[in-house]
Amino acid sequence: MDKRTKIIYRVATGLFTLLMLMGSGMYFFNHEMVAEMFTKLGYPTYLIYPLAVAKLLGLTAIWTNKSEMLKEWAYAGFVFTFILAISAHINVGDGEFIPATFALTMVLISYIYDRKIYRSHENVA
Repeated sequence: MDKRTKIIYRVATGLFTLLMLMGSGMYFFNHEMVAEMFTKLGYPTYLIYPLAVAKLLGLTAIWTNKSEMLKEWAYAGFVFTFILAISAHINVGDGEFIPATFALTMVLISYIYDRKIYRSHENVA
C-alpha cells in the first residue's frame, strides 16, 4: 500500500468525520432548528437524538477498527442515511441536498480506500 492511499483515506474520512461531528452537535445543541428541518423533510423529530448517537457510534466503529463487521455496518448506515437525506431534500425542493451529496461522496471514498488498506494488510499476512 502506498502513502497516497493512506492520505486519501485520512482526508476523506477526516472531512466526513467533521461533517458528522458538526451535524451531531447541531442535533444535540440546536434541537429546535433541527426539529424544524426534520418536520419540513417529513421525518419524525423523535429520530433526532438517536440519529445523533448513531452517527457518533458509527464514527467510533470506523476509526477504532475494533470490528470489521461493525465498521461495514457503520459505512452502510451512513450511505443509507445520506441517500435518504439527498432524496428528502430533492423532494421538498429546498436545494439543501449538496451537503448530503458531499458527505455521501466522502463516505464512499473513505470506504473504498479503507478496503484498499484492509486488503493490502490481508495480502501481507
